[in-house]
Amino acid sequence: MKKMLPIPALLLSVFLFSCVSSKKYKASQAQYGELQNKYTLLQGDLNSCNDAKNDLARQKSDLENENANLKGKIGDLNKQIDFLKENNTTVVKQLQDLSVISSQQAESIKKSLDNIGAKDIYIQNLQESMARKDSLNMALVMNLKGAIGNLDDKDINIKVDKGVVYIDISDKLLFKSGKYEVTDQAKLVLGKVALVLKNQPGIEFMVEGHTDNIPYRSGVLLDNWDLSVKRATSVVRILQNQYGLDPAKMAAAGRSEYMPIAGNDTAEGRAANRRTRIVILPQLDQFFKLLEPKKN
Repeated sequence: MKKMLPIPALLLSVFLFSCVSSKKYKASQAQYGELQNKYTLLQGDLNSCNDAKNDLARQKSDLENENANLKGKIGDLNKQIDFLKENNTTVVKQLQDLSVISSQQAESIKKSLDNIGAKDIYIQNLQESMARKDSLNMALVMNLKGAIGNLDDKDINIKVDKGVVYIDISDKLLFKSGKYEVTDQAKLVLGKVALVLKNQPGIEFMVEGHTDNIPYRSGVLLDNWDLSVKRATSVVRILQNQYGLDPAKMAAAGRSEYMPIAGNDTAEGRAANRRTRIVILPQLDQFFKLLEPKKN
C-alpha cells in the first residue's frame, strides 16, 4: 500500500498545474484585450492630430501665398517710387539750372520728393504690420482648435480667409430643427470658444445666423430672416450671461438664406448652409495705429 501513494500525489500535481496555467492564460487574454483597446484609442487620437496638422499646413500655405502676392505688389510700388525719385531729381536740377522756377516752386517740388520717401517708409510699415497680423490670426486659430479638441469638422470649422478668422458651427450642433434655443451640448462648445476669446480682451466679433432657402414660419417668427436673427442673439446672450464676455465687444446679425456656402438643391448643401458663424472683426484702429509715424 505504501508503494501506491505516489500515484495520487502525481495526479494532484498535474491537476493543480493545469488550473494555474488556465488562470494565467485567461489573465493574459484579458490583458491583451485591454492593450488592444488602448492601441485603438491611441491610433484614433493620432489620426485626429494628423488631420488637424494637415489643416493648419493648408492654412499656412494660403497665408504664405497671400504674403508672397503682397510682397510682389510692394516690389512693384518700390520700383515706381525709385523711378519717380530719379525723374523728379533730374527735373528739379534742370529747372534750377535754367532758372525757370521760383524758390517757392522748388521748395514745393522738394516737399513732393520728401512725401515719396515717406510713402516708401509707409509701405515698409504696412508690410511689417501685415506679417504681424497674419501671425496673430494663426495663433488665435491654433488656440481655438486646441480648446475645442477633436470635434467633428462637419460640426465646427475654424479657418482664416483673407486675413479674417471665421468660426462656423453647424445648425445640427447648436439647435433643434426649426428652433433657436441653444442645446446643452452646444453650450459646452461655446464655453470653450468663449474661454479663448475672453483671454483676448481687445478682440471684437460678430455672431451671424444663416439658414437654407426653405421658407420658414412658426409662431412669432415670420421667415428665415427672423429665425437667423433669433439664433444669433441666442448665442450672444449665452456668451454674455453664462461666460461673461463683454457685450460691447459683440454684435448679432441675421443673414437669412442670402450668403450660402453650398447649393440648396441637395440635403447636404442645405445642411451646410444652416450654420452660425462667429467672425473675428479686424481691429482696424489698432492696425492703422501701427502705421502712424513714430515720435522721436
